[in-house]
Amino acid sequence: MATSTFSSREFNNKVGEAKRAALDGPVFITDHGEPKHVLLTFEDFKAMNGKRHSIVDAIMAMPLIEGLAEVEFDTHIPSDFPRAAVFE
Repeated sequence: MATSTFSSREFNNKVGEAKRAALDGPVFITDHGEPKHVLLTFEDFKAMNGKRHSIVDAIMAMPLIEGLAEVEFDTHIPSDFPRAAVFE
């Protein structure tokens, strides 16, 4: 996956070129030399942000670690949660 960089001025003058570059990977758009924006194809955006997974989904998707029979995951929420912060 290739990345490209356009200054804001270049981007404004070459939108079509930037869109074509985005087909090969993210396009960084800079202001005063600092990256400020990223242009992606919608497919790339969906692949990054499509389905949000919960921590349980992430744990279940973890490859098995040799010698580890199971993963303990405490889902108990204390009855006083949320509680006020204590600053000492």
